[in-house]
Amino acid sequence: MQWLLLVALGIMWAAFLVPIGRKRSDARSMQDFERRMELLAQAEVHGTSGRWIVTPRKGVRFLGPRERQQARARARRRRVFAILLEALGLALLIGIVPPLRPAWYVAGILGGVLVLYVWMLLVLKARAAAAPRPAPAAERPRPSVVEVPASAIEPDEHVVVRATVAAGA
Repeated sequence: MQWLLLVALGIMWAAFLVPIGRKRSDARSMQDFERRMELLAQAEVHGTSGRWIVTPRKGVRFLGPRERQQARARARRRRVFAILLEALGLALLIGIVPPLRPAWYVAGILGGVLVLYVWMLLVLKARAAAAPRPAPAAERPRPSVVEVPASAIEPDEHVVVRATVAAGA
């Protein structure tokens, strides 16, 4: 019976200590926010006028809409993976207690779901690597420009300008 109490205390300590990393990031972001607000307040007190321009932090690469969407999807996938791992570990720990051995069936199901999820992630990664990437703006073909002399256009004539992409340009 004493080992059961020891296991229960171990589970409680683990549940208490594991989320510490997440709380630190929340506290850090809150401290960063407060510091930035203080900087804004000091700037207004010292008479700095004009428009404030919000720019990305120094050294941080600007993400376009596509890259931002991919980064969010990557973060979602990491969260799902971590949740599945945590649920699997918790089910295994609960299954250690003899009257709660059926929790190992739940752990087996979660393990299977985790294996399928990892397989799906690997398939998605292979498809993304095989898919053609869009060319950067500098490498995209430019539309050709056609100059029309002003004498060729009648004063009352409507002109339609169409840009065509030059082949091989």
